[in-house]
Order: sequence, then C-alpha cells, then structure tokens
Amino acid sequence: MALTEVFTGAHGTLTLASEDTPEGADAKAIVDTFAIQTVGRLSDVKVRVDTALKEFYEVGRRHPVSLSPGDIAISGTVGRAYVNGALLFLLLGRGATPTATPEPYVQPTFSITLRLSDPARPANSLSLELGGVKFSNWSWSLPEDEFVMENLCFKALTVRVVDRDGSGGDAGGGEAPPTNVAFA
Repeated sequence: MALTEVFTGAHGTLTLASEDTPEGADAKAIVDTFAIQTVGRLSDVKVRVDTALKEFYEVGRRHPVSLSPGDIAISGTVGRAYVNGALLFLLLGRGATPTATPEPYVQPTFSITLRLSDPARPANSLSLELGGVKFSNWSWSLPEDEFVMENLCFKALTVRVVDRDGSGGDAGGGEAPPTNVAFA
C-alpha cells in the first residue's frame, strides 16, 4: 500500500555516505573529520529531476502528437545555517586545505539520503537516495539582520525511491522492507 502521510521539514533528515571510489575516499575523510554523516542546520533542500521531454508537433495540429524522453538530469540545492567549511571541502576536496595542494586532485563524490519519517509511525518512511553526488558550487552571504547561510547546488548520477510501509505486518516498530513496484 502506498504511504499517504503528510510530512513537514521537521520530519526530515539528510545523511551523507561515501562511495567506494577514490573520490568517495576523499568524501569519507571529510565526513568523518567534520562528523557530518547526518547534516544539521539545513534549510531549503530541493531535488529536481529533468528528463528534457521533447514534444513533436506536426503540421495542422496544435497539440503534440508524441512525447520523447531526453537526457535525464538530477540536481538540487542545499541551504545550511552552520558554516564550518565541511560542505566547501566536499566541493573542492583537497583544494580547500589551508596549505596548497598540488593538482590534480579528485573532487569528492558521495551519496545523499533524504528521509522523511514520523516518530509516531517509525516503521513508515519515505526516502530518496541520490548516488554519485558532487557539489557544483558553493556560496554564502553575510546579511545584516538574517541568519548566515551557506548554499550549495549539486548534481547526481542516480536517484532511487525507497519507501517503507510498516503499517500492515509484523514490523513491530522496526523498519519495514522497501515497497516494491511490480512493473509489467
């Protein structure tokens, strides 16, 4: 059964995980050093998937007669109210160290899991798992009367939906297996 709960940002968490690559090893070093496996002080997390859908119009018709999928692009943004350099390190890797690091060096790659879970129903959760993530830019501003925020944009290679519905079984408050979709 599909989950029908309504969530707010208060129900969400963003966790980082490293990947088994040289870029993932640099990301792991940064995540471990700054202890940011679960990233706090977040605001305005957005994920976007574009398929570059193309319409085909033929002469004599106003509506398209065909829709063709194009390239898939996965991107998003993250805002964080705690500036400690961890996310800048995840963007630049060894390029953000206090001493000059000779090039070339890798850009860290990691995975992001965005999870929504209601504490009243811990067996149910909605998760987006983004793989092959790299930050594409970082910025921050120093407003006169607002919170200082760092803002990052990222791109990802893959996205997966991992919904878990533990309402009807013997989950017993533990985590339910992911919901599978049976494609014909």
